[in-house]
Amino acid sequence: MLGPHISFAQDSSSITGLWKTFDDDTNEPAALIEITVKDGIYSGVIKKLLDPSALPTCEKCTDSRKGKPVVGMEILTGLKKLGESYGDGRILDPDDGEIYRTEMKLKDQGGKLEVRAYIGIPLLGRTQTWLREK
Repeated sequence: MLGPHISFAQDSSSITGLWKTFDDDTNEPAALIEITVKDGIYSGVIKKLLDPSALPTCEKCTDSRKGKPVVGMEILTGLKKLGESYGDGRILDPDDGEIYRTEMKLKDQGGKLEVRAYIGIPLLGRTQTWLREK
């Protein structure tokens, strides 16, 4: 019997693949996040920290991730494809330990990912642009 299908392909029409994130304050590269899909649900794991000042563990996390290494940590959960965008997910910011609702949308023929994180309604939040790693 075959196991569940997990996609690691770099498909420009999907959010799966490796993405470079950037620090909100300095705009310097912060981390590499790998997004995969299993049974229609997208999740993301920190594969590498690029910011030398980033803490190696999530000290501000308030759930089971508290004190755990950030590299290898699942920070994106429950995201689903909703038409041309992705939504209904949650994203953890290891810097502040907060878990936000998230929506994502591909831009520039799949080369960029617009990531909206918010508490409550989407209008009250922030947007980051992640770049697809080749």
